[in-house]
Amino acid sequence: MEYVKLGNTGLDVSRLCLGCMGFGVAERWVHPWVLNEENSRPIIKKALELGINFFDTANVYSDGTSEEIVGRALKDYANRDEIVLATKVHFRMHDGPNGAGLSRKAIMSEIDKSLKRLGTDYVDLYQIHRWDYRTPIEETMEALHDVVKAGKARYIGASAMYAWQFLKALHVAENNGWTRFVSMQNHLNLIYREEEREMLPLCKEEKIGIIPYSPLAGGRLTRDWSEKTHRSETDQVAKNKYDSTADTDRQIVEEVAAIAEKRGVPRVQVALAWLLQKEPVTAPIIGATKISHLEDAVAALSIQLTAEEVKSLEAPYVPHRVVGAE
Repeated sequence: MEYVKLGNTGLDVSRLCLGCMGFGVAERWVHPWVLNEENSRPIIKKALELGINFFDTANVYSDGTSEEIVGRALKDYANRDEIVLATKVHFRMHDGPNGAGLSRKAIMSEIDKSLKRLGTDYVDLYQIHRWDYRTPIEETMEALHDVVKAGKARYIGASAMYAWQFLKALHVAENNGWTRFVSMQNHLNLIYREEEREMLPLCKEEKIGIIPYSPLAGGRLTRDWSEKTHRSETDQVAKNKYDSTADTDRQIVEEVAAIAEKRGVPRVQVALAWLLQKEPVTAPIIGATKISHLEDAVAALSIQLTAEEVKSLEAPYVPHRVVGAE
């Protein structure tokens, strides 16, 4: 396993982050394919054995049960001081006018609930899950600063927004002497590259770590276009992201397959190798529901694509509708 600094910090994270959206109680989430605790624990244990020290979850994943499962597993299998544990806040967690968002009330309430579910005194990275259009960014940034100063989070990060919004948040924090975002968890993969236009250059200039989610486009980059899985047939979120650009995306998927066949490796390794060479990507967030998913992802670290291969993978791409930032 390789380890790198997260943005402009001294924090060492594994080159791959394990995304924990796939762990939880299926009946309490929009995705029926998530793994229960019994089936999640071997995945988490294997990730640790492979050297992954970076784990990302969120309060909303399976109504908090992802945090509970991850917290118990890491307590049993790992040294807390060696783990970089990240969670997120924004989406609705309970009924009522204050059950979601990034108000001071919501943040202060949700950080304590997340810590309780995770079974820890602090998280290493506390992230806003989306932009809150109904709360002044000044209120959000000051509340996050207070969470850090209270020792409940070591660093703060953001996820999925427009570049102008992220720059505004950075400016507000700097102008007031508040804690600054150190990472951006954004949507980036071979069939969705809109972040290359503004967010990636901004983060490179501001020394922000990039930890992309959906690096394999919900599995679309890892299998034949016509192949169906339980997730591909039930994941409405992924359908909304990618179905409208299927014709051009298919050409990219076929190019991934051609390079993988020529190299004699699984397609996942080619797709991840492309993302790992993209600056300033720090650690793609990989979802894993099988041990083999982890093993293939780690193997991608040893693949160095040629300039010709990168060009052939990128050539079919056409501009996509922005998704994730809304």
